Amino acid sequence: MMTLISKSNQETKNIAAKLAKYLRARDCVALCGDLGSGKTTFVKGLARGLDIKETQVISPSFMLIRQYKGKLPLYHFDLYRLDYLEQVEYLGYEEYFYGDGVCCIEWAEKIKELLPVEHLEIDIKSLSEYKRKITFKSTSNRYNNIIGKLKK
Repeated sequence: MMTLISKSNQETKNIAAKLAKYLRARDCVALCGDLGSGKTTFVKGLARGLDIKETQVISPSFMLIRQYKGKLPLYHFDLYRLDYLEQVEYLGYEEYFYGDGVCCIEWAEKIKELLPVEHLEIDIKSLSEYKRKITFKSTSNRYNNIIGKLKK
């Protein structure tokens, strides 16, 4: 586990862009946090790190998922409006989780039981208007190694 403090939206994006350098196909990033905590800002940084224009990244709240093309495809789930698990099952979520891209899931706590056993959980807490506490939790040695690289 590792906790970082970001003092701006740009710093949050930079942390995410650095993380993206270590991600590969079938990786799953589970974002948790309250409304307005900076989850979509974090996804914009991940996108930048995967050579996707940040401006393409918008919250897919009404679609549940958006796909972006970069070094690797980025599958951006936003489950804020999810009412029941079957909605995610209808999407064929497993094709995304175990496909050729990186999955990033906002409001991942809503589908904990469907997440891959190995995933990187990132909890974002708002400390002030721009300051964020970002906590990385690993579920495997692979993600432990990535967290170790981020610490440097």
